[in-house]
Amino acid sequence: MAKPNYFLISVSTRQHLELCLKYAMAGFTNSIAGAWTFVEIREGDFVSFLYGARAFNLYEVVGKEAVVEFEKLPPWPPVSFRESGKSYYFPFRLHLRPIRKFCESLVRPEFAYVAENLLLRAGYRKTHFQADQTTLQNVSQMGELWNEVVECLAMPPYQTFEPRFTPDKKQERIPFICHLQETILQAAIRQHLSDEVNLTSFLSMIGFENLAADGLEVLGEKALSQGHVDILIKDRVPIAHARKIAVEVKLHKAQPRDLRQLKGYMEELGDECIGGVLIAKDFSKTVLREAAKHQIRLVCYELDLDNKSLYTFVEILSNLRLAPV
Repeated sequence: MAKPNYFLISVSTRQHLELCLKYAMAGFTNSIAGAWTFVEIREGDFVSFLYGARAFNLYEVVGKEAVVEFEKLPPWPPVSFRESGKSYYFPFRLHLRPIRKFCESLVRPEFAYVAENLLLRAGYRKTHFQADQTTLQNVSQMGELWNEVVECLAMPPYQTFEPRFTPDKKQERIPFICHLQETILQAAIRQHLSDEVNLTSFLSMIGFENLAADGLEVLGEKALSQGHVDILIKDRVPIAHARKIAVEVKLHKAQPRDLRQLKGYMEELGDECIGGVLIAKDFSKTVLREAAKHQIRLVCYELDLDNKSLYTFVEILSNLRLAPV
């Protein structure tokens, strides 16, 4: 059984933030990034809003929907970019239950995990950031319990859809049909490993059967000075030291540069990084030969998808298999 995760959701303008707070809703754009965020965050997870280097409130995700008539429906006005001339709307939506009310600066040490991600990315430039369980425990004591009434958003009749993904770029019709990109695969693998049974099996296949899965957490995209590691497995409640396993995910065949990249991440994480794992569909001969020298385990993902078919994220997740090389 997967434990709930905690995310901070980036909000683009003050007006959008006020609408999110007013109606206890989060919205994501008609883009690959929006679809990625929508499938990453699940019902039962916890979120806060992030704007102006401050975190706002704590919510539980109680519902998710993608709306067809997104160009016409409230509450958020579109976001337009002068450089590209594109306007983005908000088909992907989360319905939230307020739990705690606060407005806290990210400068606080309690937000160190997320603040480091922001600093190393030179700003937001991302729809959401996953924080660790320590951060969730901290924000669960901030501010005060919510005791206000959330205003109900008046909506005309509308239809919903479930985004689908395809390996065939030619079939793409965002936001309804999205090309299967690496971020979607990363989200699927992270959710797969968030299940304790799957994580136990994974730890065994990479030689860490002595680690207890229920004492670990699986986090997405940890920023480092050299880039970001796709998945970070770490102690849920570190005592004296925090063991970490860096996981890099590649959609296609892994090349020697991917091995060097992961090795760099492991070195930056330092002595507490007890191992690295490279997950890919296939591996070059050089990677197969050199991985053991760098103490990197290789894992092959299997995803039996027809190029001409469309798949929901749930179908991708259910089709996913991991096997040691």
